[in-house]
Amino acid sequence: MKKLIFIIIAAGLTACGGNRIRLSGAGATFPLPFYNIVFKAYSDKTGVIVNYGGIGSGGGIRSLTDRTVDFAASDAFLSDAEMANIGAEVLHIPTCMGAVVLSYNLPGIDGLKLTGELISDIYLGRITRWNDGKIKALNPDLPLPDRTIIPVYRSDGSGTTFVFTDYLTKVSPEWAREMGAGTSLRWTVGVASRGNPGVAGSVAQTEGAIGYIGSEYALSLNLPIALIQNSAGYFVEANAESISAAANIELPADMRAMVTNSSEPNAYPISCFTWIIVYKNQSYNNRTEQQANALIELLEFILSPEGQETARKVNYAPLPPKALENALNIVKSIEFR
Repeated sequence: MKKLIFIIIAAGLTACGGNRIRLSGAGATFPLPFYNIVFKAYSDKTGVIVNYGGIGSGGGIRSLTDRTVDFAASDAFLSDAEMANIGAEVLHIPTCMGAVVLSYNLPGIDGLKLTGELISDIYLGRITRWNDGKIKALNPDLPLPDRTIIPVYRSDGSGTTFVFTDYLTKVSPEWAREMGAGTSLRWTVGVASRGNPGVAGSVAQTEGAIGYIGSEYALSLNLPIALIQNSAGYFVEANAESISAAANIELPADMRAMVTNSSEPNAYPISCFTWIIVYKNQSYNNRTEQQANALIELLEFILSPEGQETARKVNYAPLPPKALENALNIVKSIEFR
């Protein structure tokens, strides 16, 4: 078994036949703004072309399984059964952290507070008006309108949905019993939209709407974001510090871990990793060792100080030290044999 040896790829590196090396990936829309920028920065430095399609985590995993891409991106890690179904060992490399936020469209209402129980009741259709007594009790100083709540959810297979529903299963026994966690659920109430941009757009255009989306989309559209009660009882805003804090817990070496409802007192409760998933053995489908090394360099660039600072600049959270150490160790285990 030959361990893949990392080589530095100079600008304009070419593959066999004089063609520029190309890498392709597909998957989560959640990290799309970060990936668009960091992939371009890597391409500018190395000459390697990186194409990425934000088709949702489920689509990315299918593309990786079919071996039509070099990497998948997902906000949900694969279960043991899902990994076995792929037919070869895959690795999960966390690239940054993010948050799923509850964005709402209520003109004149700022600082809305919500608990996991209230969010569950809204998406189960048990709370249907913004001036419901339970919401008013938590927000006595807000002039909540007598308006129908319009929940917006993802229509596509989505890691964002998995993160959101994973959180709800931990804080709401009713949700765990009736809906559970998954990348795609059978929603009984609300309006469907595709991708994080679709949900964000629906919320922005619909008064009375509420939707779960990646924090970066809510911030870019200047949408109000609810404060969510964490496991310590604090109502926390989603920002780089509170999101990173969620991972200040014991983490497995393979980094297949959810950090929703973290026990950290300063943590935003719907925080998550987002992963790039690759085959451990890069020798497949007539791939060259040069292509494999380009993928390794891309991953190391994302995990570099420059890459992590880029994440912060576009409203994601950098990996805390232990998570970063684990991620780099996983990259070092990639092989070509």
